[in-house]
Amino acid sequence: MKIQTIDTRPYDDQKPGTSGLRKKVRIFQQRHYLENFVQSVFDCLEDCQGKSLVLGGDGRYFNRQAIQIIIKIAAANGFSQLIIGQGGLLSTPAASHLIRKNQAYGGLILSASHNPGGAEEDFGIKYNVSNGGPAPETYTDAFFKRSTEITQYQIADFADIDLDQLGEQPIDDLNITIVDSVTDYAQLMATIFDFTLLKNSLSSGYISLVFDAMHAITGPYAKRILEDTLGAKPGSVINATPLEDFGGGHPDPNLVYAKELADLMFSDHAPTFGAASDGDGDRNMIVGANFFVTPSDSLAVLAANATLIPGYKQGLSGVARSMPTSQAVDRVAQALRLPCFETPTGWKFFGNLLDADEITLCGEESFGTGSNHVREKDGLWAVLFWLNLIAKKRQSVAEIVQEHWQKFGRDIYSRHDYEAVDSEIANAMLAHLRNLLPTLIGQSFGEYQVSYADEFSYQDPIDGSISSQQGIRIGFKNGSRIVFRLSGTGTVGATLRIYIERFEPDANKHQVDAQLALAELIDLAEQFCQVKQRTGRTAPTVIT
Repeated sequence: MKIQTIDTRPYDDQKPGTSGLRKKVRIFQQRHYLENFVQSVFDCLEDCQGKSLVLGGDGRYFNRQAIQIIIKIAAANGFSQLIIGQGGLLSTPAASHLIRKNQAYGGLILSASHNPGGAEEDFGIKYNVSNGGPAPETYTDAFFKRSTEITQYQIADFADIDLDQLGEQPIDDLNITIVDSVTDYAQLMATIFDFTLLKNSLSSGYISLVFDAMHAITGPYAKRILEDTLGAKPGSVINATPLEDFGGGHPDPNLVYAKELADLMFSDHAPTFGAASDGDGDRNMIVGANFFVTPSDSLAVLAANATLIPGYKQGLSGVARSMPTSQAVDRVAQALRLPCFETPTGWKFFGNLLDADEITLCGEESFGTGSNHVREKDGLWAVLFWLNLIAKKRQSVAEIVQEHWQKFGRDIYSRHDYEAVDSEIANAMLAHLRNLLPTLIGQSFGEYQVSYADEFSYQDPIDGSISSQQGIRIGFKNGSRIVFRLSGTGTVGATLRIYIERFEPDANKHQVDAQLALAELIDLAEQFCQVKQRTGRTAPTVIT
């Protein structure tokens, strides 16, 4: 094949965030922009010649064009095999599984996750390493450094590949295989969950369900598994066709953006179970009839009941949560005498713990839950876990959660997001909080006495690497917490996330609305960070 060497100039804004490089589509469409980043990634990989690469994305605008470019750069850089999802489509957990199953060198996943899609919206790319998980910071730091120095990239000159035709398409020494996007992942799910029990529960009518795919990548996966394999009623999967702009919606599975599902689940004709997933299929929202399950509670419930699931009947080696996630799973771990790890936000921080078999389940408050079956969070996996629990325990979603609270107490929890905050204002708020921290310890604010106030830093127990400035924490003697953090997943301005948590052991108070129960802490959060005062806003963009 003919290889071209193209002269280029570096861009100064290609630093990956929490989960890859995310920018507006028009940024990626700049001359040489995508090519520069992909070449920078390949330049930092040791001896990728003759290796295999998994490639796919969530189907958002620019996905197919980007894949054709990446195929040619990968060919020019000596990869011998490319495994690509049909139509260029792969959910993030399915891509992770394909990397692991095929012992690939790594993978490139094209997604901006839960961010909007379309010509004027967001696009993203991230590299996953050979364990199937997101590249650690040592990799992403190297990618960025290389992107600031790059002067040339290599690209092969051949016609575009037919992404829709299954099978092999060899080009000289390069073997390109287009695979069914769903089959391998569906087979993996069948090894973890009791599909016979689920079929019986759905066919008998004991479980009725609605799954909102939000016109994103999980539509084909949910249709194949929930309807075709398990026998859920046709039409149980709504918004099932992946669209480049997600149907004009925001593919973030929460009660605000999954409004169609939320309205149904809080109506008089709600089904037994409702769920939604995001743009690339790694997040999940769980809802029972008139009952919302917080992601933090979901992780704790799954950990407490894991041995009821065939794939985890031997028990768990340990659990982990991101620092802002509530301490509900900690209480389960203590009761079951399991190790429990607290990591920074970002799934990449769970990878070493999973590889070392220190943990089996892990999760984040940002609607992400997963296990050692892949090295990404996995939305549809969590949905199947919950369905398996409902079928096995013969209880509703609300009954399962309320039984859990009776046993372990309730960590009343909420997250307030202020999206698209001017970056200067956001950084000034963080600087103000950092200056405030030393003055808070020992102070009392009503019933809340500050026991610690710091900025979270994490030392990986496996490789010793240190990650600093991972969020501002203010903890109180009664176990309550307020956490402030700037998100690394947006593309416009900054998103300030405020996490508020209060432990309630009294079962008589478990049904109190979270915003009412947390009202004093919410006021304290504003007193500390002054987000409303500094931005002129009167309320968060999203409350979960």
